[in-house]
Parts: sequence; structure tokens; C-alpha cells
Amino acid sequence: MANVSPTRGDMTGHPDASEMRDRYARVLGGRDVALVDGPVFLLGLYCAASPWIVHYTAGQPSLTAHNLIMGIAIGLLALGFTRAPERMYGLSWAMCALGVWLIIAPWIVGESPDAGVVWNNIIIGALAVILGLVCAGTAAKASSRP
Repeated sequence: MANVSPTRGDMTGHPDASEMRDRYARVLGGRDVALVDGPVFLLGLYCAASPWIVHYTAGQPSLTAHNLIMGIAIGLLALGFTRAPERMYGLSWAMCALGVWLIIAPWIVGESPDAGVVWNNIIIGALAVILGLVCAGTAAKASSRP
């Protein structure tokens, strides 16, 4: 019987091996932060839905709209981090700014917020700052490579 099973040879002798390695490195360049894209998107999703989860839509209408808009913005940043990482990781510091704003927003945007609203925004803001710092740190590390 004939051996019809494909045999795997060594690719190092292939004439396009170096070009394929370079292309693979270009495609994966800046993907060190791929594990952060998902949590950033989930944080944005939670931020957008948090007024209905924590039940302050009736008592804080301006803060409801604020968190919805901020959640969409964080979600769009996460999608940008996923789609075009080499262009978007410079905006990691914007994530930190959004996080700081989320922390102070209940007192600026809200009208005498209760403790649940304040703690909700503080936790979301702190997570946004932490994830923004992680994104910025790995982007800086990736850009310093030769």
C-alpha cells in the first residue's frame, strides 16, 4: 500500500520562510496587550449598563446618560485596541483619564448621589485607570523593542 499521508518537512529551507516570519511578526506586533482588550470591553459594557444594574436610572437621570456614554466610549476604545492596536495604544492614557473622570463624576454630574452610585463609579473608574496603565505599560514596552 502506498504511503499517502503527508510528511511534514522542515520549513527553514523554504525560500519564503524569512518573509513569512517577518509578516507574522508584523501582524502580531503590539499584541502583547491582547489579554487586556476583553476586560476593557467588558468594563465598558458594564459601565453602560450599570445604571440599570445598580437601579439609579430614576434618581440620577443625568448620571445615567453619563455612564451610558462613558461605557460606549470605553467599549469603542477596546474595539479600537483590538482592530488597530499599533494606532490605538497611544490612547491608553485616555483610558486613565476616563477612569479618573468616572471616579469624580458622581459629585459633578450627579445630584446628591447615594453610596451605591458613588462606589459603583469609583470601582469602574479605578478598574479603567488600572487597565489603562496596563495598556500604556505594555504599549511602551512593545514600542521600545527593536
